[in-house]
Amino acid sequence: MALETLLVGVVVALAFIEISGVWPGGIIVPGYLALSLDRPERAAWTLAAAFLALGLYRLLGRYLLLFGRRRFAVMLLLGAAWAAAGVILLPRLASGPSDLRVVGWVIPGLIANQLGRQKPLPTLAGLATCTIATHFIVQLGMVLFQ
Repeated sequence: MALETLLVGVVVALAFIEISGVWPGGIIVPGYLALSLDRPERAAWTLAAAFLALGLYRLLGRYLLLFGRRRFAVMLLLGAAWAAAGVILLPRLASGPSDLRVVGWVIPGLIANQLGRQKPLPTLAGLATCTIATHFIVQLGMVLFQ
């Protein structure tokens, strides 16, 4: 089911981009977030890591020339660093469930990259729309074909 969800997510994201011109955080992001919709805290931590990566990127941008490929690579690295920090720090800070971690290592960086290129509201709205549509289509397919 994971592969199907990722593929449906890519198709939904591409269709959304063509129709609206808004990128939903990246082409693969809605599929990955749709896989974790049953654990919304993971999506929240992923968005938090993306915003932290964007904030640190803007701080670094004052001192470094970051554009093009370099900008994208820095965003991915910062997103992965915040994801790793969450894996290391959260189990020590919270005695709650171990699902308090981000979705993937690359996803926060992809979201942060689009948050920096577009305004946050269109990016987040597109991400929510594509993620929910992906989840709905996959669930509908499971009901119809199984």
